[in-house]
Amino acid sequence: MTMAGISLWQLLIILAIVFLLFGTKRLRGMGSDLGEAIKGFKKSVSDDDKAEDTKSLEAEEKPTDSASKSEDKTESR
Repeated sequence: MTMAGISLWQLLIILAIVFLLFGTKRLRGMGSDLGEAIKGFKKSVSDDDKAEDTKSLEAEEKPTDSASKSEDKTESR
């Protein structure tokens, strides 16, 4: 006996059993909940990326700001 994969008929039978067990309304609700969860995850990942980018930019700018302030102090003396 070899495992050749799932045929179209086997997939249709599995889908019919799932529809009978859960019903279309419940499956639609689960699908929309899953979609919202994925959107929320993507949004949080992109927000984290933006926060890291701004932190790295701020870290790069801080040494140049402190250097220019020290130059201003030496010029005023």
